[in-house]
Amino acid sequence: MQAAALLHLLQFASPALPIGAYSYSQGLEAALECGEVCDADTARAWIVRHLHEVVAQWEAPITWRLMQAWSRRDWCAVSDWSEKFIASRDSSEFRAETIQMGYSLSKLIAELGIADADTLAKLQGESEVALPTAFACAVAALHIPCDAALLAMLFAWAENQVLVCVKSVPLGQVAGQRMLLSLREEIEAAARYAQTVSDDDMCNWAPGLSLLSMQHEVQYSRLYRS
Repeated sequence: MQAAALLHLLQFASPALPIGAYSYSQGLEAALECGEVCDADTARAWIVRHLHEVVAQWEAPITWRLMQAWSRRDWCAVSDWSEKFIASRDSSEFRAETIQMGYSLSKLIAELGIADADTLAKLQGESEVALPTAFACAVAALHIPCDAALLAMLFAWAENQVLVCVKSVPLGQVAGQRMLLSLREEIEAAARYAQTVSDDDMCNWAPGLSLLSMQHEVQYSRLYRS
């Protein structure tokens, strides 16, 4: 990868990106509340299952398709996959999460001036922008290789999950980094699957996670927005 593309990728996959990713746990806080996650072993098991059974089955393949659609300037495919992703958010928290971060990233793309006029018009013309849609737009606008961007997206997701565990299980900082390091092969496998799975084999069926999300919406005490 060229240095410019790598630096752009590091910036847009960084937890310091001002889109609010740190404020969401994607159901993990509810799992902590009900005792499904309570130590390092159960935390890692949760992250691995969520990665392979949810993210790799739906979110990552859609992000992969969106990156390719933006690169081809296939506006119909961009709208189609974006609509499918938003429709798949089956709790109010999950839907609000992707819309809020998608809006924030879209605004950042416009303010940084990284997209050409046609690309920006398409992005701003969407009635609602999901996070994968905005991320894929940034990847295409900055000419970042899609395979590297997909790995970065998955790593950023895993890193956020680990940080939730560090704060809430609790785990020590070193234990959190050890866990993140141990997820390398899992992340690589998820990326390979996301790039090869067919449209017909993609699936967002995760009723347990959906129920946890709905429980979190009425959870009495919480740190995170999902």
